[in-house]
Amino acid sequence: MAKKSEYNAKDISVLKGLDPVRKRPGMYIGSTDVDGLHHLVWECVDNFIDEFMGGYGNKGTVVLHDDDVVEVSDDGRGIPVDKHKETGRPAVETVMTTLHAGAKFGSKAYQVSGGLHGVGVSVVCALSEWMRVEVHRDGYKYSQEYKRGVPASDLKKEGKANGSGTTIIFKPDKEVFKDTAFSKEKIISHLRQQAYLTKGIKINFSDKRKDPEERYSFYFEGGISSYVKFLTRGVEPIHPNVFYCTGEREGVLIEGAFRYCEEYEIYEESFANNINTKEGGTHLTGFRVALTKTINNYAKREGFLKESDDNLKGEDIREGLTSVVSVKIQEPQFEGQTKAKLGNVEARSATESLISEHLIDFFERNPQDARAIINKCILSAKARKAARAVRETVLRKGALEGASLPGKLADCSSRKPEESELYIVEGESAGGSCKGARDRRFQAILPLKGKILNVERYRLNKVLESKEVKTLVIALGAAIAEDFDIEKLRYQRIIIMCDADSDGNHIKTLLLTLFFRHFRPVIEKGYLYIARPPLYKIQAGRRVEYAYLEEDKAEILQDMKGKTVDVQRYKGLGEMNPTQLWETTMNPENRMLMQVTLEDAKEADKVFDTLMGQEVSLRKNFIKTHAKDVGNLDI
Repeated sequence: MAKKSEYNAKDISVLKGLDPVRKRPGMYIGSTDVDGLHHLVWECVDNFIDEFMGGYGNKGTVVLHDDDVVEVSDDGRGIPVDKHKETGRPAVETVMTTLHAGAKFGSKAYQVSGGLHGVGVSVVCALSEWMRVEVHRDGYKYSQEYKRGVPASDLKKEGKANGSGTTIIFKPDKEVFKDTAFSKEKIISHLRQQAYLTKGIKINFSDKRKDPEERYSFYFEGGISSYVKFLTRGVEPIHPNVFYCTGEREGVLIEGAFRYCEEYEIYEESFANNINTKEGGTHLTGFRVALTKTINNYAKREGFLKESDDNLKGEDIREGLTSVVSVKIQEPQFEGQTKAKLGNVEARSATESLISEHLIDFFERNPQDARAIINKCILSAKARKAARAVRETVLRKGALEGASLPGKLADCSSRKPEESELYIVEGESAGGSCKGARDRRFQAILPLKGKILNVERYRLNKVLESKEVKTLVIALGAAIAEDFDIEKLRYQRIIIMCDADSDGNHIKTLLLTLFFRHFRPVIEKGYLYIARPPLYKIQAGRRVEYAYLEEDKAEILQDMKGKTVDVQRYKGLGEMNPTQLWETTMNPENRMLMQVTLEDAKEADKVFDTLMGQEVSLRKNFIKTHAKDVGNLDI
């Protein structure tokens, strides 16, 4: 038996100041990956948004400097610099170095605020190698510097200054973040979103890492109505007028907007005090309930549905819908530090009441819009019932065939999903090579015949009529679409393996479309990969090298300079024998796999619409725009 250790008062650690943040950063910013890194910027941006919402200042600016330095400034009141009664230190220092310190607790300085956890800018200070704050207030400029959450200097009064406001400059700590490079695209997307959500604010962005410097400015008078138009750009709307309403109920200020388009996907965004509640919450629930009740009541009242007809379900009503709901609330109850879900009960009833009232009015004033919306919902309901019947047939067949998986599937012997891999392979020839190359203990092979159906253009009932799609559904063992259950997935590594030519790339895109539309949790969990077979086999005497990229080929040829070299360009997987296929593409020790990730669902949705949808003009414009970027065109 191990010797028991003593457990006394001396064993209790008390973390002081910002030590808890540095000890467990994920608790405060969600993670220390790229999302956590950018969360530092969002915390600073929240502060100038809060100032504007409180009626102070009219603009904020974000600047990216070299060496991963960020500068965020505003023209608000400026953080107070007088001595804080409890800490005996300047108020600005207290705000920067103390958790749960700020004007958002109990005081009337902020009636509505996003940063109600009170850890915002102090967390930025704690997780920065260094940070500098500059305050313009009461006719003077003040500054103070910090290192990893600890003051590196006293507050300095630098002299007279015009105006008021706060500037925060910081450099993320490489001891905390693996990668401290900021994404211009990610920041621009966030700032644009905040400008849509905050009517009347001007937000400037500058990337000084570029030469010449890149600048963007955002200012929108239309609020979230403009945001819905932006989200649905390039997609055919089924009704001309965007629904928009704003008002106050039960002390909650609410904005709602939506538009239906000629597509099958649902896209909903919800916000509380400008914080993107990615997991929804009571305000989104209230919005959905109002939409479902109002459309059903109106449809029956106006004769679109008979009284005896079943009500339209929420999923029927939301098909093809792009919606945004935003609430401002004095005491938001967020679930989790990263504020992913709103929990205030009053937000549900307030949102439901306001949306219901204004939606009825919208239908009365725009009967043609109402007709188009309700007809789409009824069509969706019919398609859902047809899809349900087909889905049940496919799933029942899969269950009845038993452990009998599709005949073309060469399954692995392992029954542990965490160690099992499924290679989805293009064609019977490549499938044969892969079956000979694999390690049958944990690698399964599913060859697909030809190009699968482009699921972007069809509803689910048509998709499930495709033999290749049905085969894949049964092989995965976790159903499809709304019935999909990630816990039943038979493989936790699904690898798309296609030839390195234009046909292979097309098949790859078709499969990615299928997974994005109907098996999205596989992508969200990080289970989907793309294999990268070599482009070239390069041989000089007995020495054999494989080049996966054109740059690899150049390096290998340079290294073999002066020798007689044979270069073989692989066009198809079937050209490789099983030994070569194992060595280059299937052996976990040597292979190159690209993990498919999903950073921006709406942007991904738009790309799939553009590349795979019905609208030819969108595809032509995309090709014209990106034609010069093509690096490996198969002719």
